[in-house]
Amino acid sequence: KRDSGQYWPSIYHTMSSPCSAMAYHHDSRRIFVGQDNGAIMEFHISEDFNKMNFVKTYPAHQNRVSAITFCLTSEWVISTGHDKCVSWMCTRSGSMLGRHYFTSWASCLQYDYETRHAFVGDYSGQITLLKLEQNTCSVITTLKGHEGSITSLWWDPVQRLLFSGASDHSIIMWDIGGRKGRTLLLQGHHDKVQAICYIQLTRQLVSCSADGGIAVWNMDISREEAPQWLESDSCQKCEQPFFWNIKQMWDTKTLGLRQHHCRKCGQAVCGKCSTKRSSYPIMGFEFQVRVCDSCFESIKDEDRTSLATFHEGKHNISHMSMDISRGLMVTCGSDRIVKIWDMTPVVGCSLATGFSSR
Repeated sequence: KRDSGQYWPSIYHTMSSPCSAMAYHHDSRRIFVGQDNGAIMEFHISEDFNKMNFVKTYPAHQNRVSAITFCLTSEWVISTGHDKCVSWMCTRSGSMLGRHYFTSWASCLQYDYETRHAFVGDYSGQITLLKLEQNTCSVITTLKGHEGSITSLWWDPVQRLLFSGASDHSIIMWDIGGRKGRTLLLQGHHDKVQAICYIQLTRQLVSCSADGGIAVWNMDISREEAPQWLESDSCQKCEQPFFWNIKQMWDTKTLGLRQHHCRKCGQAVCGKCSTKRSSYPIMGFEFQVRVCDSCFESIKDEDRTSLATFHEGKHNISHMSMDISRGLMVTCGSDRIVKIWDMTPVVGCSLATGFSSR
């Protein structure tokens, strides 16, 4: 802050390659900047924030760095990149400790500092759970549920919940701690979900999409898990054959019908048996989806009450970050605009005191 009362940039550092990812560790004032050339540069910020000292360069990847996290206790910098790998390096020596490769670009990363588990999302739509050791790692499980590339991840170590956003416009909550494989599907965006943040104090999930949509989901209620889609050669309501069921079409002398699925019961149905559309927020469907006629009759008006609030960011949101302690959110977009939002009226509590108006 200058004598005039205005703030001016104190530091301007030109990198050798365009910057693609960044991680800042508040307590140690260390900043890690990933670049398009695969390198990660570490800087140390002075106490008055008026100087940035170069520390070292890490040869982490062969291609663009997509995500970085720093663990102070183990002195590791962990990163993912477009060279289809996750790497972890020692910040004391600057040397590579280990790498693990995937079948497609690694796009995002979350890390559990206590257990050394890493969650890596990739462009194929898979999330891989890895246990990192000093020089090796083991694959614990692979989570499959998205139909598009994983664009954002959020790990809540308290409730042990993993949230993933994807280019298929959906969000999935994975109950990692429950070990039941329970997943909740949330569909309320009309473009790819670019950023997510779970507020553990109020049990709310904030998500932002590329079209500027901002959603605040109420996760403090008992939600229903979306059913698996059932497979059948004929409509499970009227028993008319689907178009690939040549035998039944020949036997009944009828033309085959196109297959659809009811989002509420998961049954395979024809178009005539699923003429209705309905929202069903308790299962995560905030806008109207296809349901069979019998499920439509079973949905009451109160069942259609929204369990999320939707807001217009009015710019293409590429990244979002929440300061939960102050209830502030910052969004930046490909339109070169940065916006700061006061989220306290939306999340329904004073986050600093923990007092909930609900």
